[in-house]
Amino acid sequence: MKYDFETVMKRYGCGSRKWDEMRDYGYSEADDIIPFSVADMEFAPAPEIVRGLQDFISCSVLGYAGPTDEFRLTVCDWVEKRHGYRPKEEWILTAHGVVDAFFEAVQTFTKEGDGVLLLTPVYYPMYHAILDNGRKLVDCPLVRKGTRYEIDFDDFEAKIKDENTKMFILCSPHNPTSRIWTPKELRRMAEICLENDVLVVADEIHYDLEMPGQIHTVYPSMGEDIANNCIWCIAPSKTFNLAGLQTAIVMIPDPDKRAQYLDAQKHHNPSPKCNILGYEACQIAMKNCEEWLNQVIEVVAENKRVIEAFFAKEFPEIQIMDFEATYLLWMDWSGLGIEAKELERINREEAGLFFDEGYIFGEQGNCFERWNLACPTWCIEEALERMKKAYAPYLKR
Repeated sequence: MKYDFETVMKRYGCGSRKWDEMRDYGYSEADDIIPFSVADMEFAPAPEIVRGLQDFISCSVLGYAGPTDEFRLTVCDWVEKRHGYRPKEEWILTAHGVVDAFFEAVQTFTKEGDGVLLLTPVYYPMYHAILDNGRKLVDCPLVRKGTRYEIDFDDFEAKIKDENTKMFILCSPHNPTSRIWTPKELRRMAEICLENDVLVVADEIHYDLEMPGQIHTVYPSMGEDIANNCIWCIAPSKTFNLAGLQTAIVMIPDPDKRAQYLDAQKHHNPSPKCNILGYEACQIAMKNCEEWLNQVIEVVAENKRVIEAFFAKEFPEIQIMDFEATYLLWMDWSGLGIEAKELERINREEAGLFFDEGYIFGEQGNCFERWNLACPTWCIEEALERMKKAYAPYLKR
């Protein structure tokens, strides 16, 4: 079946800040402009999910709900099918989102003043999970080599060995750089953390969005000891564009850590129930929507090719980082010779381009843009033409 990846469902006035912020710059329903910022898709939901939820609502009581045995089985079946690794059903807890999950992990397994390590630049709520909870940010900057980011393992090991470092939040695949960590890299990180009694929280929310030819390795598949030293967070929200249904999966293989997390969750959030429609949509998607996902990945890969070809001809000063996973393209615009805030102004006010600005991911993101490619290709093509016109007065060639 060929799915519809051409229609954009405009979300002005629907509670979507992603869309409504464009009104602040004078854009409205009349303009064919979409935002390329927040990481949700500009595609219509998979029809199987829509029909399945309609059927479910028609014959269900929409009361309080928790994960069922069928839900747990479906999640495990999906992970095995997609990634060749079968988790255990008893590992599964749920949260309203992966961000909630790693906030909860920081609160549960560290105390004020403890160090929590990040590979930066990185997804900005991870900074908040550390700093807003009174923990110490242990910054381990990634090393850029051309258009690829790598881990400085000497720096990583030195900072993990610090007696104050108690936790490592791993973003895998990495957002915003889109790196898929290799099994060798994962194992080395895992072994260093094990040796130094540092708990790993693995945020793998983008794990299903591998670009063609790429293979993501799920963290707990690296071995039993490694699995027992991790909190593993996944969700259907990025894979199937279900973020609004607020259902994430927290897998904790070690039973003592699982009990500790569950007890703390009840104290921090007295009603940690998820959305009944989220549970159902997750099951429908994992059972019936793999082909929809495969076609999404094809569209995203094509969008990247369109941008790459256009930049090579019109904007060779902009460097695109290696694109291995996620639908988020990380781009270095510093070659244009324009400072970050001015780039943001030109993009929004003159070109109608709404990216996530690189500086929100940390200092290394200055003069970078993160471009959400989960949208129709015609949107990408129109954006590129607007960009060409808007930047013509600013470039000396």
